[in-house]
Amino acid sequence: MYEQLKLENQLCFRFYTISRLITQAYRPLLSRLGVTYPQYLVLLVLWEKDGQPVNDIAKHLCLETNTVTPLLKRMEQEGLVTRHQGERDSRQVIVCLTEKGLKLEESARDIPAEMGANYACSAITRDNVGDLFQTLDSLTETLKPEKQ
Repeated sequence: MYEQLKLENQLCFRFYTISRLITQAYRPLLSRLGVTYPQYLVLLVLWEKDGQPVNDIAKHLCLETNTVTPLLKRMEQEGLVTRHQGERDSRQVIVCLTEKGLKLEESARDIPAEMGANYACSAITRDNVGDLFQTLDSLTETLKPEKQ
């Protein structure tokens, strides 16, 4: 077997595993809110700036609009967001938080701290978390398709 093909030598596998485990760790915290992890990500985008086009939400989440649209439809059915045509461009769909979606922000306020306590380890400290963010952001920018 080629050394470079061993699973233990794959950086991508480490990212995949961490992503899966972090999502799993979020599950009990988000279940209190009645939302899934992808819904939580959409809420984070909208809590930061409400009333965004679907395309902008997808761009923030590094997803395609055809991935985000069904998610937004479910969120609308659950009363978390509304979708309406843009005033300037009727082809554009604008997503806004409902009162229910807005109220969840207060309930979600402590989730980042709870998650920080969950994944605190000697390798990630308050002193070096900024460096980790910078490294991961740089990698994300490198891997993004040109069209985004």
